[in-house]
Amino acid sequence: MYLDSVERAEALLKPQRIDIVRSLADPATCTEVARQLDQSPQRVNYHVKRLTELGLVRQIAERKVRNLYEGIYQASARSYWLSPKLVGQIGARRSSDVLSLGHLLDLTEEVQRDVAAIDQLHADLPSLGISGQIRIPSHDRSAFLADLQAMLQGLFTKYGGSEGDSFKLAVTCYPYRTDES
Repeated sequence: MYLDSVERAEALLKPQRIDIVRSLADPATCTEVARQLDQSPQRVNYHVKRLTELGLVRQIAERKVRNLYEGIYQASARSYWLSPKLVGQIGARRSSDVLSLGHLLDLTEEVQRDVAAIDQLHADLPSLGISGQIRIPSHDRSAFLADLQAMLQGLFTKYGGSEGDSFKLAVTCYPYRTDES
């Protein structure tokens, strides 16, 4: 779930609420969560109510226990992402230099926004991912980028038809710290 409102982010970003949401990865009642977290059911119920109001947790069932109805809740998502726009852009980061970290951060935010907009209820949606590590001497960075752009343009031309599933391709390259560096 992509959190792009301050109200939802503030509601979730409290240690006790994070623990509750984690406990609700599998369906449970407030009483069960309270027992697991060594809290009172009333305290857990208070937090679950607020999380439910904001769509971070949902009630999936209800059962009758001694003349009372008890809700069964579950986290609304497997993960929660905070939108970078919650903090806002700090400084003049927009960069046209494709070799800059500022450009990479802008691209990362764009990918995060795009993925968040995908219908997450369908786990079988097609996607592709690849990752690797390379070493490029500083004097070869521009040439590497030119070669990469040419290779990708060849792939875009070859597979850029009008049929099939539409994908967006983002390739990132950033400094990576290893034990050696």
